[in-house]
Amino acid sequence: MLKSEDTYQHKGLRKKLIDSLRAKGITSELVLEAMYNVPRHFFLDSAFDKIAYEDRAFPIAADQTISQPYTVAYQTQLLNVHRNDKILEIGTGSAYQASILAELGAWVFTIERQRKLFDTNKNFFFKARYPNIKFFYGDGFEGLPTYAPFDKILITAAAPFIPPKLVEQLKIGALMVLPIDEGNKQRMLRITKKADGIYDEELFDYFSFVPMLKGKNG
Repeated sequence: MLKSEDTYQHKGLRKKLIDSLRAKGITSELVLEAMYNVPRHFFLDSAFDKIAYEDRAFPIAADQTISQPYTVAYQTQLLNVHRNDKILEIGTGSAYQASILAELGAWVFTIERQRKLFDTNKNFFFKARYPNIKFFYGDGFEGLPTYAPFDKILITAAAPFIPPKLVEQLKIGALMVLPIDEGNKQRMLRITKKADGIYDEELFDYFSFVPMLKGKNG
């Protein structure tokens, strides 16, 4: 079977996953529909094909992970994505989360610090479906000032603090969603930028992410 095949079996497993996400409290039907439309097994090694739709994280290259589907849905729902939103994503990883955002109609600017992952994504067949994703190799703490300001920023790694340069790159009234704190568990945080660099904070549930690191690797 080709890795690019999306069979009836895959679709059936994906529907079960979506039903489980709904049961766990994901209420945005737009997010659930986007996750149904993006075949998760495309983003994993073929060895994971039969378990790609289990609701758990899996290893990918460079000692990174593809996030648990519930985590992807949870962060995406908190981000309140609208069509044509300009979104900065920190931590491309497998590009699964970026594809969900693009499926929702956003313009996605995604940064990866791991050269191996960045190079893999350059040749990923599925990215042709989403010309609204732009891939960058760089330091997530620096963001993309050339392309700022952004409507939304999503961080997909455990941030030790709220990166001030990313706050600067948000529009007034814009949202940033990130897992905050170091250690085994992180609290999901959503900030809303106000005038003069001030922002409101909302705290949500606990999750577990790989750490957000400075600089580039590779």
